[in-house]
Amino acid sequence: MDTITVAAKRQERVVLQLEAVVAVIDESKSVKDDGKPARTSLQALTAAALILPGLAPAAAQDNEFTFQYGRYEESRRDLGEVTNLDGEVVLNRSQFKPITVDSLQTTANVRLADRIKFAFKYVQDTWSGATPVSTAPATRQGNVAFGSGATMAGASPFLNTGGSAAGRVFFDSQLRPIRTKLDMNSFQVRSLGVDERNVHTMSVASPEVRKEGSFNLTYEWDEATVSAGGGLSIENDYESRFANLGMTLDFNQKTTTVSGGLSYANSSTSALLNHDAQNYINTSAYDGALPGLQPRYAKLEAVPFGQNVLRGKREDWTVNLGLTQIVTKSALAKFGASYTRSTGYLSNPYKAVTAIFIDSNVSGQCDFGLDCPADVRYVGQSKAFLEQRPELRNQWSFDTGWVQYINPLDAALHFDYRFYFDDWGINAHTFDADWVQPLGLGWSVTPRVRYYSQSEADFYTPFLIAGPSDDPGNARDSSDNSKLPTQTFSSDHRLSGFGALSGGVTVSKQFTKGVRLDASVEYYMHRGDWKIGGGGEPAYADFNFLVANAELNVNFSDLGRSLTDDHSHHHHNMTEHEPLMPAGLMCTGGHMLNEEGDFMVGYVYQYFRETGNMLNRAGKASDTSMVANGYRTVPTFHDMHMHMIDLMYAPTDWFNIMVMPMFMDMGMNQRPLTGINPPVNVGADHLHGGHETGGIGDTLMFGMFKLFKHRGHHVNLGIGFSAPTGDTDMKLNRQHTQDGGFIHYQMQLGSGTWDFLPSLTYLGQYDKLSWGAQASGTVRMQNQNSSGYALGNMFQATAWGSYSIFNWLSGSVRGVYTTEGSISGRFNPIAGNCSVNYSNASEPCDNVNPTGSTLDDPRNYGGRFWDVGFGLNVVVPGGEFSGNHLSVEWLQPVHEDVNGFQLERKGSLFASWSYMF
Repeated sequence: MDTITVAAKRQERVVLQLEAVVAVIDESKSVKDDGKPARTSLQALTAAALILPGLAPAAAQDNEFTFQYGRYEESRRDLGEVTNLDGEVVLNRSQFKPITVDSLQTTANVRLADRIKFAFKYVQDTWSGATPVSTAPATRQGNVAFGSGATMAGASPFLNTGGSAAGRVFFDSQLRPIRTKLDMNSFQVRSLGVDERNVHTMSVASPEVRKEGSFNLTYEWDEATVSAGGGLSIENDYESRFANLGMTLDFNQKTTTVSGGLSYANSSTSALLNHDAQNYINTSAYDGALPGLQPRYAKLEAVPFGQNVLRGKREDWTVNLGLTQIVTKSALAKFGASYTRSTGYLSNPYKAVTAIFIDSNVSGQCDFGLDCPADVRYVGQSKAFLEQRPELRNQWSFDTGWVQYINPLDAALHFDYRFYFDDWGINAHTFDADWVQPLGLGWSVTPRVRYYSQSEADFYTPFLIAGPSDDPGNARDSSDNSKLPTQTFSSDHRLSGFGALSGGVTVSKQFTKGVRLDASVEYYMHRGDWKIGGGGEPAYADFNFLVANAELNVNFSDLGRSLTDDHSHHHHNMTEHEPLMPAGLMCTGGHMLNEEGDFMVGYVYQYFRETGNMLNRAGKASDTSMVANGYRTVPTFHDMHMHMIDLMYAPTDWFNIMVMPMFMDMGMNQRPLTGINPPVNVGADHLHGGHETGGIGDTLMFGMFKLFKHRGHHVNLGIGFSAPTGDTDMKLNRQHTQDGGFIHYQMQLGSGTWDFLPSLTYLGQYDKLSWGAQASGTVRMQNQNSSGYALGNMFQATAWGSYSIFNWLSGSVRGVYTTEGSISGRFNPIAGNCSVNYSNASEPCDNVNPTGSTLDDPRNYGGRFWDVGFGLNVVVPGGEFSGNHLSVEWLQPVHEDVNGFQLERKGSLFASWSYMF
């Protein structure tokens, strides 16, 4: 995640410096013998430089829109050969799905006036999976796997510390960890020798979503620019507000550019600490129990249901300077420097450090009361403490780069170097090289390689050892931070010493001037022994990750000019063809392009909300009735956001192909029902701050057939399929066999099955009036998905009428009837659910999951729904944005007859944009 952010910032910085190159392109191009403009080496250099992924949008081109999707996925972590009591290796890789990040980004750059530009960016990241929470010696008792079951540490989300045997570490006289083995034949504890390997304790997090919106306003003079911007980044447990100022100055006929900027961020942490881990992690430094050690910017607060929230504040100030110099017509150099001062709560509330308190009195006994081996001199008891980083950090970075155009190959070489250091003791070097190679016909390829190396922070430590002298008395009962050998500590592997090597490639295709698609992939390898000078972390901290990105870029200014210049194919006025459909139908496969070779690009957004009363059939449901049916919790709200790209092509005038990938994100929360017995249990009832999910949804594919067209009447047949690209196996962070498992059916991202999507659409038009009707369906083509269930089939009938208020604006009203079946099957069984005391399912307990919430019962889905929609359609009639189609529609529920118990619907908002060329 940090790597993605750093890479994005680096690209934005490079683009700002490359603006100088754009400025010096001579408007009066030379002409070849064939009458076409000649391409100077400087122009070729600029073109090659700006096609790098992520660079063109950041260059703030006029009237430009981009949509980007990215995927980050880590490899599974090494567990250091977790063994059973016999010393046999039973697990050497984490059993949990590694951390993944799905990222969605949209940007818009618009010229408001001759010298004024406005830019807007929206970013949404969804994180899920397992990540290291702490580090401990591989010999720690509790790292042991019993039989074929789950391990207690290194593979579980729990820090199994405290107690009689769990968490103990045996040491020799030099405080080196000793691995022991229980010999079942002689029933003696035997020594396997010194083992100084460490292992990560992995923690699984429920999916979390971060949303960020930012803007930037730029004013231009002939030789300078000034910009100002700001934004907000929001997560459930973290919020950041930021603002920035920037300027550029051009000299020497715009061959020299100086840039500068100042930014400020104010952030707050509100981390709900994992209720499972509260029995294992010491928080005394933040709860006021140790006034002399209390951090100034963070404190622990109690919240309902016996949980704790760690609240913290931080501020960040950054100043940066840059210089770009065009050296020759085929080369430029760039230099930059930045300084950041961070104050406040700079720790990670979800990271802990294992401290081992040494007891010199072994008393001759190890496991099961048996004598210890002769080389065991000390025994230590491990405990986990929330990490404590310094509350001040000063950071400096210096970077330089060179861009060289290679004329014989029509290519460009980028080379960058960055040096970073801070007062935490980290020194880092980054070497980065890219080769931008145009291939012709609008294609280009950009391979890249990057090497990074850093030293460890001064306070980084895999674990702490206290004693024997540091802890007089009973060390095993000690949980006081004052007993620790240091008061700043972190075992976060990102603060360790390591080296990293990554390589990747970007492929770009310019479909027409103004429309470009980029796709890139990069593979990253993190190794402790790749650090410059050696001495990095051992192999237990090694991991790899993969980053993939796809970006669609549309520049309306360039697109309009290219279509105007191409007299054989002007862009289309959509009002000359089929009547416009309401926004809510843009993803059902009803509309068509009319001419062979037409292409359309579009974007559809949907917001859906449920909140208010719980319903049973068409009436309000009481808490008493739901408790009587075995339920314990019900949702208080459910929100769904859908972002979809609409790509459509007409190989003939009677057949169209449409592909629509989508990105989903959802949020919900629950409340306990009145009168439940046993009383509320935060963990078992999942009442710990709500749930969020997000990522790629299912992908829709349609073949559209024009059945009839005559004098304002159109009939279209859609044959569509939904590919199961959305996840249906997303799980909660709870990993107990009693109450862990899948997130509610409603919060999964797709159906998990191949679905058949037929539709029949009629469109009519006369003068300013237009009307239409559509019948569509969704038929599940599989009995169940990989998670064990299938959503219900759907049928929808809708009719609408529209009136053109102006030649560019029309309003619509439509009615909708939808029927949907309940879910068949259920989530795959979770081992051990016989111990769950509250399940209303009638099947044997080894075939069910907990259904304490109405959302977990497959019978509580589907129903019959009536809605009315009100919409507006806008087609820009002229100017630079001519031909752009914008539409919006609100769908208001009128009546609903639900299956089982469901939350009341409040409505849906649809918004779409499309452009044909």
